[in-house]
Amino acid sequence: MVKTLAKPELCLGINVAELETFCFAGGIACALTCRAPDKETDNEDALGLIPCGINTGVLVVADGLGGLPAGKQASSTAVRQISHTVVEKCGELPVFREAILDGIEQANQLVMENGVGSGTTVAAVEIKDRFVRPYHVGDSAILITGQRVKIKHQTISHSPVGYAVEAGVLRADDALHNDERHLVSNIIGIPEMRVEIGPRITLDPLDTLIVATDGLFDNLHIDEIKDIIRCGQLSSAAENLYQACRERMTQYSEVLPHKPDDLGFILFRPMQEIRYT
Repeated sequence: MVKTLAKPELCLGINVAELETFCFAGGIACALTCRAPDKETDNEDALGLIPCGINTGVLVVADGLGGLPAGKQASSTAVRQISHTVVEKCGELPVFREAILDGIEQANQLVMENGVGSGTTVAAVEIKDRFVRPYHVGDSAILITGQRVKIKHQTISHSPVGYAVEAGVLRADDALHNDERHLVSNIIGIPEMRVEIGPRITLDPLDTLIVATDGLFDNLHIDEIKDIIRCGQLSSAAENLYQACRERMTQYSEVLPHKPDDLGFILFRPMQEIRYT
């Protein structure tokens, strides 16, 4: 069933292993978040779909750092605070960017004030008509693929491994097996936190936007992700993405990526996708 959102849909540290589909910002969005296989503690991933008028909204995911205390609380704080500032400024679209940045900065302050040393990544995308702009902190990532599965945009993880791949000293495939892949150099929860803002990008009818935590990108190669989402209904692509990632997490391989982790992702396509539902 496709739902229409009248207010923000926030999944904060809960287990939603069944895919949900929404009419959102002039298109279709599919969202899912769940704990790592066999994990008994909290899901430390959070996500939000924040509508803000006709054909406008914000998608956001956050990944609380499992090696630090209160990861669930940190990721939930980030998503909740971004939602609050975006909703508060919905009538002021010229300052849409300001709302997202304010939300991230306020979340950073709140997480630091919590005083337990927690932290979280965040990746957010503003959508207005057929234009999008990405924002991220850490290694939660944003990927936009176009026709013939061309990559129109891919964020660079704020990590030593991410920078090494970008500099060309480490192959992307090898990065998935690197022992230091889990290290992140920029997070919400530190005084030095910085937000990377991407370019304004036009979405064409067959483009697909993915906003996801590293539970997705640490278990599937980019080419695998592109092949899964390249055709068919968005809901089917999202379900296939989840199943492929889950299989990779539960079946150890010496040659394929394998990193059991919490998983959170949102897929989005522009208006043309509505005809499939």
